[in-house]
Amino acid sequence: MKSPTPSPDEGVAETTTPTADSIASGSTPKVTRASAAWVATGVALLLLILLIVFILQNSSRVEVQFLGMAGTIPLGMALLIAAVGGGVVVAIAGVARVTQLRLNARRVRHNHP
Repeated sequence: MKSPTPSPDEGVAETTTPTADSIASGSTPKVTRASAAWVATGVALLLLILLIVFILQNSSRVEVQFLGMAGTIPLGMALLIAAVGGGVVVAIAGVARVTQLRLNARRVRHNHP
């Protein structure tokens, strides 16, 4: 018969901290949100550094015309502005599509109890 008080080993949750033995045996550490955020931050910083190098290497000025306006701007900056503008257009289209899908899902939930 078991005693009503738990033994020191009962009720203790196992830790998921990887040890040198578990890493050496081939088991991989658990991926967490914090580790994913650190990896994403590192990748973003690397891309930012590459972007800065690109802009600095493409500093020759070019003439740009847009909607009746004209001016000169460094080539790297003009390409960056064009890329950001394209990203904004894609983001707007994505938000519109997600909104459309959510409205459709809400209609389906209300029509099918």
